[in-house]
Amino acid sequence: MSIPRLHAGDRLVIATHNAGKLKEFRELFGPFGLELESAGELGLPEPEETGTTFAQNARTKAHAAARGANMLALSDDSGLCVDALNGDPGVYTADWAGVPRDFNRAMKRVEDALQAAGASSPGQRRASFNATLCLAHPDGRDMLFVGRCDGTLVWPPRGDMGHGYDPMFMPDGHDITFGEMAAEAKHSWAPGQTGLSHRARAVAQFVENQIEQG
Repeated sequence: MSIPRLHAGDRLVIATHNAGKLKEFRELFGPFGLELESAGELGLPEPEETGTTFAQNARTKAHAAARGANMLALSDDSGLCVDALNGDPGVYTADWAGVPRDFNRAMKRVEDALQAAGASSPGQRRASFNATLCLAHPDGRDMLFVGRCDGTLVWPPRGDMGHGYDPMFMPDGHDITFGEMAAEAKHSWAPGQTGLSHRARAVAQFVENQIEQG
């Protein structure tokens, strides 16, 4: 059974405790008039992510937030998959940053692994950012939306915009990294068109299927 479409003014929980991710969602959903609150702002606990796929972890987070807040919740499980590293760090993308999260350390870990694998040319440093969104209803219904952005990893990292691994990821068709890219360029998309970032592409699917416009 489908989940009712959202309208301007509706509240939606974003199932995250990550301020950078919440900021991106607010930028992406800005034109649609939704009232976004994060699981962190509501004081909801972070569920343990034990899945081995983005979809499994996205479902875990969305359903935990939907039950905890008793309202619709949208989660995002995303990560960097590096071809030369057999898809790592993948679902463990955040874990590579350690506790507390240090993505400079995480990027250096990826670079060290690439060097150990002899991946020095651009063709050997292919990677993709992947995002799976899960919209969950308190009654247990859910829907998935998937986005992917392909690119090349650069070193040293460039730019201080974005978050996570953005400064070392250069998307295909561009000569700057996500870390050097303004939010409008990274997230821009229009109905019927493809966005640039993995999250923008997944959000575009969500908007076109679940938000009542006009």
